[in-house]
Amino acid sequence: MKPISLRPLLPPPAIRRRFSFARSYAVQAPGAPMLQVFNRSTKYLQKERAASDAETSRKVDYLRNEVAARLSERLLDITRSFPRVLDHGANACNIAHALTNSDPDSAKLSPGPLSNRISHLVAAESSPTLLYRDASLPYNSQISISRDVIQNEEHLPYDENSFDAVLSSLSLHWINDLPSILAQINHVLKPDCPFIAAMFGGDTLFELRTSLQLADLDRRGGVSTHTSPLADVRDVGGLLTKAGFKMLTVDVDDIVVDYPSTFALMTDLQAMGESNAVLNREMGAIQRDVLLANEGIYRELHGNENGSLPATFRMIYMIGWKEGEGQPQPLERGSGTVNIKDILEGE
Repeated sequence: MKPISLRPLLPPPAIRRRFSFARSYAVQAPGAPMLQVFNRSTKYLQKERAASDAETSRKVDYLRNEVAARLSERLLDITRSFPRVLDHGANACNIAHALTNSDPDSAKLSPGPLSNRISHLVAAESSPTLLYRDASLPYNSQISISRDVIQNEEHLPYDENSFDAVLSSLSLHWINDLPSILAQINHVLKPDCPFIAAMFGGDTLFELRTSLQLADLDRRGGVSTHTSPLADVRDVGGLLTKAGFKMLTVDVDDIVVDYPSTFALMTDLQAMGESNAVLNREMGAIQRDVLLANEGIYRELHGNENGSLPATFRMIYMIGWKEGEGQPQPLERGSGTVNIKDILEGE
């Protein structure tokens, strides 16, 4: 008699059931993590479109030209010549133009234009149309300059210790990873050489920000991202230190420009290539009723008595030096020989 098999009596799923557990893991890509805030492709297209109309683009360069001139003045405090200088994020080579202008107020410190102290300037920019916009102007013959079209301003394709100074004017505010680009700038600098930069920061265009937010709330019941986030001056010193820079100098300067209307302000920003490029921005133009509400709110909150509208551009200027031999060094803690208390009590 054959033994009875229990297999036919068991329900089919219970005969052979195998359990498997699959686990999923988030994998970090090689390199340091980077938060993407700005769309680099959008910013490239904005610059290209703005520079394609060269005449209009030059008319709205008043801000870049002014900041480039103020940035160049900081070279007067450095009594040395610079064989090879990098202009990072050169835009339309506004720094090169400023360096060729003679300033009568600084004639005693530096006779002739500052370009006399620079043997060669490398202008690096991702937008070729903007970079070569003024290549035919006369100032190009007054300075040795070469123009490099780079993939984007986030990565520097230059060797270590290859520049005697790095300048940057109104470009860093579109960088996604500021710690990385500052470290790269430190890498390409020669020892004991300066990095001098100016960027939008802090409360830039606070009038437009507040009025657009209130207009959005009034007409749409919510707030959309119409302006870009900016670095605060309190963070800049820490970023420079983390990148390896020494002997830091950070200061702030406000430039206030009066416009006839908010529409004129936003038209100029678009012609500069400075339109919003935040990744999660609302696509398409701002609604007409929001723009009209913004105009009235801006005038009510910030308007001048003469009917014009002020727009504040806050500039953060920074100077940092790559570490090198012979630089002044702070004394060790506790090595002081004079008690500050004795000095104060003596007064």
